[in-house]
Amino acid sequence: MSTHGIHHVTAIAGAAGRNADFYTRVLGLRLVKKTVNFDDPGTYHLYYGDEAGQPGTIITFFPWDHVAAGRVGVGETQQTVFRVPEEALGFWIHRFVANGVEHEPVTRHFGESVIAFRDPDGMRLGLAGVPGIASEPAWSEGDVPPEAAIRGVHSVNLLLAEIAGTAAVLTDVLGFAEAGREGSVTRFRADGTGIGGIVDLHEAGGFLAGRAGGGSVHHIAFRAKDDAEQDAMVKRLRERHGLRATEQKDRAYFRSVYFREPGGVLFEIATDEPGFDADESRDRLGRDLKLPAFLEGRRPAIEAALPPIG
Repeated sequence: MSTHGIHHVTAIAGAAGRNADFYTRVLGLRLVKKTVNFDDPGTYHLYYGDEAGQPGTIITFFPWDHVAAGRVGVGETQQTVFRVPEEALGFWIHRFVANGVEHEPVTRHFGESVIAFRDPDGMRLGLAGVPGIASEPAWSEGDVPPEAAIRGVHSVNLLLAEIAGTAAVLTDVLGFAEAGREGSVTRFRADGTGIGGIVDLHEAGGFLAGRAGGGSVHHIAFRAKDDAEQDAMVKRLRERHGLRATEQKDRAYFRSVYFREPGGVLFEIATDEPGFDADESRDRLGRDLKLPAFLEGRRPAIEAALPPIG
């Protein structure tokens, strides 16, 4: 049975150590995988998520120490939102105050309470209080208690000049259906998917185009069960929407194709297979620097170039 929804969100960050401290210590996520950018092995690729690194819980970063700040605009992801139990929002407000995290008062969005906040690189994030999820499994380490811990990705909000083409891809290829409208925002939901199940499209013609940099999202990855499902989605993109994806790329923990959707955002389709325990046991996830076989011979030089992250 296919499971649709968001597989992961990948963004650009500044200093790797600062990034790791914020996402593991402040937000309480698990460092699921410490590897490198396969296309630029002089920099890390850091993956954060739940205990098992299941699809829909993952946010990843390419951290470069001196990266210029990005600018949110049309054709980019405007906000990435995590799920927390509704009753935990008070805990998170106090935690943000105690840790000096830039945040806004609670607002209501599609019937849910949301706290908007930013990470140290200015990435726009949010926590959505979702009723009835307190019993879901949660990674808890440090001083974020299990009852308040993040339960995966809630949604992404894409800022687009117009949404019709993007909506067609979401509904015809990626397994989403329109679920409601609030003003200029249209919500799409993957049926039966709690974690990573929502994409909001914000239509805002006339805004400046976005500029990639620190704090901006590089791409959004959507789930495919396996290679066969991914192939079918690629075929549908080509035949029904005139969009061509890249050749498949082996990312060690999933296999990916990429395409630019009609609104300009880079989308990925990533397989659930083989998972983040493909090269290390679940209890050791994120502890050691893992390299793909084609980079293993360069390990000493790669390790020497990477900064410590604690």
